[in-house]
Amino acid sequence: MTTSREKRIRARSRDVVASAAGAAVYSLSLGIASVALPLLALRAGYSATEIGALTALSAVSQLVTRMFLGPAMRRWPDWTLIAGAGLLLAVSSGIVALSAALVPFLLAQLLQGVSRACFWTGSQTHVVRGSGRAAGALATMNFVAGIGLLAGPVVAGILSEFTPALALAVAAGIALLGMAPTFLLDRLPPFAPPADRPPGRIWRRPGVDIGCWAGMTAGGWRGLLSSYVPVALDAARQSASTIGALVALANGASLVGAALAARVPPRWSARTVLGGIVVTGVATALTAALAWNAGLSAVVLLLSGIAAGAIQVLGQATAAESVHPEERGDAIAVTGTFRAAALFAAPLAVAGLVAVVPLAPAVALVGAVMTAPAIGLRHRTRLPEPS
Repeated sequence: MTTSREKRIRARSRDVVASAAGAAVYSLSLGIASVALPLLALRAGYSATEIGALTALSAVSQLVTRMFLGPAMRRWPDWTLIAGAGLLLAVSSGIVALSAALVPFLLAQLLQGVSRACFWTGSQTHVVRGSGRAAGALATMNFVAGIGLLAGPVVAGILSEFTPALALAVAAGIALLGMAPTFLLDRLPPFAPPADRPPGRIWRRPGVDIGCWAGMTAGGWRGLLSSYVPVALDAARQSASTIGALVALANGASLVGAALAARVPPRWSARTVLGGIVVTGVATALTAALAWNAGLSAVVLLLSGIAAGAIQVLGQATAAESVHPEERGDAIAVTGTFRAAALFAAPLAVAGLVAVVPLAPAVALVGAVMTAPAIGLRHRTRLPEPS
């Protein structure tokens, strides 16, 4: 006869598997779309400037959506956000697969930004509500999601040999398929924050502030890796295959960093985050200056990737474990908002600087600014006890 304890263990295992499967499938669809969308735009005759503006629109919609997700999770369960995100991603990819006109492209980018905000906030919030350590749950989800994001561009490249529209149609189908694991998740209720919440903004609270600034540094790293790092490598006359390999190395390193984060003892989390912020910023600052040498580029990208992957996981875990359990949705949402802001702001800052200074000093300056949170939080090496 099955005991109640065995039932709880089985339910928990089902929830963990469903969360991981949903993250992997969603990330695969997103990875395909992230490559197929600009390829389709190029073939449809859009200029590089127009494609950049469309991509920025997605980032803005993601940032704005994240700002409202804390209150949203007090009204609706997190699993509804995850399911809705899959549907929005499917619609986003599907409409441009049918038409490459401007209005479908605008709508696709807007919907993709909303989808990404809802999925990552909803799924990360869901896994930290379990009984285990938040860092371990987040590390597992980020790792499987990273695999999907690595595989997606490969699939997009193969399918786009026929037409990018086919790749986007496949991405839409995968996104719909990814909704299935959502219905196996635990039906956790919406958050009900305690009446005696501390006054002031949640992002200013000890522990949550570390998570926010860690998210900002990790977001800045991701934004530059997806924009000006390849540009710097190309300007240094590295081959396309070398650039692809170096970016893949950085992405893979971030998966390693996320996995290692789960092994960091709680008492070392704050110190690790602060050290990781410094390593991420300094290594990022050196990427453009060392772009002439593939070996040195590999070293700094490897270091920055491991550090960025680790601080993203530990930062969110620190924030989630520093507040009341019913406030974890707000904590995850606000750290994600900081990350999304940096994802958009870092490339924009470099774009403004290159108008007056060369690319290497511009990237170096932005990388140096990414270390600033560690300087401001250097005395914050002890955290409040988890609620």
